[in-house]
Amino acid sequence: MLPSSTVENYLKAIYVGETHLVGGQKLVPMGQLASALGIAPGTATTMVKALAESGLVTYEPYNGVRLTPAGEKLAARVLRRHRLIELFLVQVMGMNWDEVHEDAEQMEHVVSDRLIERMDEMLGRPEFDPHGDPIPTPDGQLAHRALETLLTCPLNTPVTVARVTDQDAAFLRFIESHHLKPGETIQVEERDEASDSVKLKGRDDQRMTIGARAASKLLVST
Repeated sequence: MLPSSTVENYLKAIYVGETHLVGGQKLVPMGQLASALGIAPGTATTMVKALAESGLVTYEPYNGVRLTPAGEKLAARVLRRHRLIELFLVQVMGMNWDEVHEDAEQMEHVVSDRLIERMDEMLGRPEFDPHGDPIPTPDGQLAHRALETLLTCPLNTPVTVARVTDQDAAFLRFIESHHLKPGETIQVEERDEASDSVKLKGRDDQRMTIGARAASKLLVST
């Protein structure tokens, strides 16, 4: 099977899904994969079976899917393109971080490896994209950081926003308007389980309250 844009999107989604597995999980659930791609579970299953026949994934019915070494190599290549393109569009082209995802989704399938290498060189061999997501190296390696969410980090302790896991444009604009982008230093002052909210102190001692769901999407380093 030649790596069409559809194949690349599936492999990338499985790759990202694998990075979020917890508790000893080894397979990405099919429902999770279908949701990430915005398609019906049956459609995802049909495609995954084809990918398995091509040796790009291992599929276990009723359990899920994972990449083979060959699939992982292709997926990392696509993800590297995507995240470098996003960073290039922000840093060189001057686009906002909330508007580059869709353009990167289209460009990742058509740019040459030579152009990607040139972008990487121009940007100074970066490890992370504008949202704090790690950029795979040419051989598929990812930089690993010990990060916590705003729901688990220490209270009343300065932490640095390192990564925003939701690429939704409206959410990114919300993050930017509250000065919660990667690189900002903040403190969690209180967590209220009853109201599912988190109280923060941010730039210039500005106080704010955000929902627990939003807080779970902000990863920080201590």
